[in-house]
Amino acid sequence: MEQITHQKHTILLVSNDLSNDQRMLRICNSLAKNGYRVTLVGRKLKNSTPLTPEIYEQKRLKCFFNNSALFYAEYNIRLLLLLFVTKYDGICAIDLDTILPVALISYVKPRVNFYDAHEYFTEVPELVARPSVQNVWKKIEKFAVPKMNYCYTVCESLSQLFENEYGMKFYTIKNVPFRLRAESLTDVPKVKKIILYQGALNVGRGLESAITAMQFVENAKLHLAGKGDIEQQLKELVFRLNVTDKVIFLGNIAPKELKKITATASIGLNLLENLGLNYYFSLANKTFDYIQAGIPSLNMDFPEYRKLNSEFETSLLLNNLSPSTVAQNINALLNNVTLYNRLKINCLEAAKIWNWESEEQKLIQIYDYAFKKK
Repeated sequence: MEQITHQKHTILLVSNDLSNDQRMLRICNSLAKNGYRVTLVGRKLKNSTPLTPEIYEQKRLKCFFNNSALFYAEYNIRLLLLLFVTKYDGICAIDLDTILPVALISYVKPRVNFYDAHEYFTEVPELVARPSVQNVWKKIEKFAVPKMNYCYTVCESLSQLFENEYGMKFYTIKNVPFRLRAESLTDVPKVKKIILYQGALNVGRGLESAITAMQFVENAKLHLAGKGDIEQQLKELVFRLNVTDKVIFLGNIAPKELKKITATASIGLNLLENLGLNYYFSLANKTFDYIQAGIPSLNMDFPEYRKLNSEFETSLLLNNLSPSTVAQNINALLNNVTLYNRLKINCLEAAKIWNWESEEQKLIQIYDYAFKKK
């Protein structure tokens, strides 16, 4: 496809503070390297760390409210005002919580607009448990999504679901990391018997089952890299089960350091509970992080992970989250050398294909085509 040679100013809107959004870091860098002028807009929190300089522009908006409906109302108004006074050629809403100003501004300033659905927003557990709030977001979705020119999401299951619902094309741009070269992995000493979970310590991540399962796993430690809402409850569970010598809380780890830690683990965990369609149709980036590091993982037997395993068997798939099932599968990987090595070899092969270098080309094709057609 013909390369766009002149800069097009594209604004991308998120609701986080820009600090640790690896998908947006990759997307913005890819667009900037391919001739686009990029501005990433997020919000400023009281505990926000200073921004790391990038090859694209970054802007944080400060809000009086930082949670609840008041935050979403204020933030969307601020985004709308920003778009009204800013010159740009294209704009991208990241998830439903930033889509409304993009849809509204299109009436006043018709430009190329994009929608990047990182998840099935209306089916996140927090909304499934609150039907009245969920209904508000569904109405926003039905109003705004049809007004988007180009849409993409993180997995084929969600692409198909959105296409069926809206009769619009949704492209798939997987949330995968950059390629870790095989030679770089050989320099990392492999620490045996480390089971790693990386991500938020939140409800629905199977962490209670993983911790309980450690009672039945010998000569191994569970490392939890991240922080979240249920961290204190998890620490209390560790104490009650007397597995303090087996479960280590690492806290938040910088992305570059986390890559090193991941490469020293033996097994990766991604144990989402089926708390709604968002989790059921998920394709978590941590699974690809484990694959790039060459370590087998445990995933749930959900559609996207089943599909991955049909291409490259890189993980064991669990049909339930009972501690005994989790322990059984962990022990299978730790004690069955033939099984472990087969999955590890498959990880290294899959890593050559499932990486950002491949997905980046699809992203640039979408943006180049959109602006060329415009």
